[in-house]
Amino acid sequence: MKNIPYLFVFLLQAGCYTFNLEDIPSQSGDTSGSKQLFDGATFKGWEGNMDFFRIKDDAIVAGRLTDKIPNNEFLCTTSEYENFELQLKFKVIGSPKANAGIQFRTKRIPNHHEVIGFQADIGQKYWGALYDESRRRKILAAPPSEDIPKIAKIDDWNFYRIVAKGNHIQLFLNGHKTVDYIEKDLDIAKKGVIALQVHSGPACEIHYKDINIIEYP
Repeated sequence: MKNIPYLFVFLLQAGCYTFNLEDIPSQSGDTSGSKQLFDGATFKGWEGNMDFFRIKDDAIVAGRLTDKIPNNEFLCTTSEYENFELQLKFKVIGSPKANAGIQFRTKRIPNHHEVIGFQADIGQKYWGALYDESRRRKILAAPPSEDIPKIAKIDDWNFYRIVAKGNHIQLFLNGHKTVDYIEKDLDIAKKGVIALQVHSGPACEIHYKDINIIEYP
């Protein structure tokens, strides 16, 4: 996701989010009872345009530092998930304009490179935000822009926790709660794939690793 005025984002989320750097002191979540989604060596359980995804040093690498990204590209799980906690590490390398995200409760759009669903955003001024990809096409909730430099790690590993239970969605970036969102549209799908995005734009690499999920009833 990109190209959305951030003043609008701030006003949109102001009524449903209170940011506190002490909310969640832990930098990592509880992995007991979790299932590994990526084995560190193969794409078993994943599908996508492999021209834009490869495996290096136990991580999925999206994009290349030598080539621009012509379209949004997504590596999707072959299984769907409904209520869960997703935990993973990621790193953004290359252009400061690089953008990416982690899709969940998502569907592929037939015969198209795009997907539709919720996204935990990555990059630029959108770190820690919840975006609605290809549906409402807008930020649903986000942390205040002035707090992003305090929690986002540039050119280093970051840790995302995504918790989705019923209509309640929470995002935690590097141990800090950035989104606490209630979906009011009962027609919005609560089940779908998980997908790793590299956004169209400048040459960059997005590294993803240690991808685990805890499923809930």
